[in-house]
Amino acid sequence: MADITVMKTPAETGIAQLFDRLKGSLPGDISVRESAMAGFAERGLPHRRVEEFKYTDLRALMREAAPLADKPSPADLAVAFNHAKAFTGLSAARLTIVNGYVATELSEAAAFPVGVEVMPMNQALAGGHGLLRAVGAVAIARDNPVYQLNTAFMTDGAVIRVPAGAAIEQPLHLRFVNSGQQAFATASRVLVVVEEGASVTLLESHEGPDGLAYQPNDVIEFVVGDRAQVRHVRLNAEGREAVALSTLTAKLGAEVSFNSMNVVTGAHVSRHQVFLTFAGEHSQARVDGACLLNGRQHADATLLVDHAVPHCTSRELYKTVVDDEATGVFQGKIVVRPHAQKTDGAMKSDTLLLSDGASMNNKPELEIFADDVVCGHGATCGALNEDLLFYLRSRGLPEAEAETLLLQAFLGQAIETVENEAARDALIEVVEGWLRARH
Repeated sequence: MADITVMKTPAETGIAQLFDRLKGSLPGDISVRESAMAGFAERGLPHRRVEEFKYTDLRALMREAAPLADKPSPADLAVAFNHAKAFTGLSAARLTIVNGYVATELSEAAAFPVGVEVMPMNQALAGGHGLLRAVGAVAIARDNPVYQLNTAFMTDGAVIRVPAGAAIEQPLHLRFVNSGQQAFATASRVLVVVEEGASVTLLESHEGPDGLAYQPNDVIEFVVGDRAQVRHVRLNAEGREAVALSTLTAKLGAEVSFNSMNVVTGAHVSRHQVFLTFAGEHSQARVDGACLLNGRQHADATLLVDHAVPHCTSRELYKTVVDDEATGVFQGKIVVRPHAQKTDGAMKSDTLLLSDGASMNNKPELEIFADDVVCGHGATCGALNEDLLFYLRSRGLPEAEAETLLLQAFLGQAIETVENEAARDALIEVVEGWLRARH
């Protein structure tokens, strides 16, 4: 019987060669990286026959593997600083990561609250920091190929510990900025350990230049102790040619309140995936998003919420506006384990298509193995309401302004879930800027 050889794409071949060349120089336990790379190599880049990637065929979308970015020079940092626009008006303690590496020159380490521990990930990996035991705490993420690629190549990022009982009033801002003249890839990893009874707001922004086909792959992992509160806001304003992959994992203890908002305006191709596990009872989580797409953008939001214990509540609300020939994707799954009784879960995806060439793929799912639960999901997709447009225009509003008001109201249902007022106002400005540019 003839042997069957699985053909590798140029990108898959390039990734394997890059790993072989760099693995000895990357910080931390090389066996962890090799294990992750072996898992990725077994299946390669996911394609449309892989159910979780049915609508985002990375094998087709990633034609070539960009080299891993070098540590930025002072000149690179100066250029990157000029690109950093997101959340700049907010009072926050900032950690800046340029091309996947912590840039202490552009950070504000002295502004971090007393007691909050912040360490660059490359130092933590090199020194075997004790908190690294929490990496990979969400088991359902470890077999994901995007997560595995990040594990194999992660260069830098941060380990953040919020001590037990600490109430951090000032937001912490992770500012990711990409800059360069040639295509490059990044693999940053952030681990956030929020201990029992602590509360924190974490802002995350991702920016880069237009016209450069760079490839960021970012992972942020939350491990949240009992009775803690976490507010997380993420903005994807990557350059218009970027292929941006991102993963959020969260393991929640008992009586936790966890809210995450993801807003997307950037990147040519983006996929933001969330893996959230309830590990303690009587916790609640919100995972919301707002995507504004035009041109030929492709944005994928994929969520998996795992109710592994009883008495927990989850809510997911995604609002997507698609213009021109752009494509949106929403895949959301709520899993209720057999013993997770008294679960309350609800998921909703709403989309407005503003042109004939726009498209949206919605796939909300429930997998319920318990019988005493309240769960539901839904999806809508359509155009702006002509009656409401007519009403606003009959009151003297120009068509463009009438459309803008309706779109603001539509997106506002998601944006208004952000509790931090300054962050909410900053996101509203992003939405308004996108809407102004449309006309």
